[in-house]
Amino acid sequence: MIRLIVCGAAGRMGRQIIVNLCQDPDLKLVGAIESPGSATLGKDACLLSNCSSCGVMITDSLQELAGKADCIISFANPSGSLEHVHAAAKMKKPIVIGTTGLSEEATNEFKKLSKIVPIVFAANMSTGVNTMWSMVEKAGQVFGKSFSVTMKEVHHVHKKDAPSGTALHTAELIAAASGRKLSDIPIESIREGEVVGDHTIVFSGPGETLEVTHRAISRDTFAVGALRAAKWLVDKKPGLYDMQQVLGLKP
Repeated sequence: MIRLIVCGAAGRMGRQIIVNLCQDPDLKLVGAIESPGSATLGKDACLLSNCSSCGVMITDSLQELAGKADCIISFANPSGSLEHVHAAAKMKKPIVIGTTGLSEEATNEFKKLSKIVPIVFAANMSTGVNTMWSMVEKAGQVFGKSFSVTMKEVHHVHKKDAPSGTALHTAELIAAASGRKLSDIPIESIREGEVVGDHTIVFSGPGETLEVTHRAISRDTFAVGALRAAKWLVDKKPGLYDMQQVLGLKP
């Protein structure tokens, strides 16, 4: 049995993670964290996620609960996730970070703290997206600069960062693989309706195009990935890992 704490427990992703967690007999929720002042503090985290009551009440103090957990999952806001990584490092607990929109300073801090505890940090936890990343990286290597690249991403109107973290990481992979500047890959960002997340990359060359598209139908795919990452991480040595490693797509 792996004991987990979910940070950002009242958010869209936090609630979906708790739903999936409660259905997995190998996992147990032992803590649920929200930011100070949240209207959800003191509420049953499982009931809030439309699951049967689990008696785990939402609190704002990760450090008080960290000792009970085998791993922490954070989908909180950027400042919250940084606090959670610091707390995890202090308590020597593995942590999975799925937060997007993080600053360069925050990611550098993750690198530093990963020398103390194992961290999985990924812009997208989806199995399909991570497979897509392997595909477009290979395409970038094969096409080089002979093919132009454009990208379009669509998300729900509530998403605050644009371009999405997934789109930015996709562009970074292609740029590095094809030997071009990141600025050479234009990204069109659209925010409409309740779209979970669509990403399309188009490689255009002499007489042909290659189009790669991933569509997330529900947030369930991200929740499943986050829990898979937590299971994988619990016995790992300190280090900064990503979903490509979790899924065995790279060493």
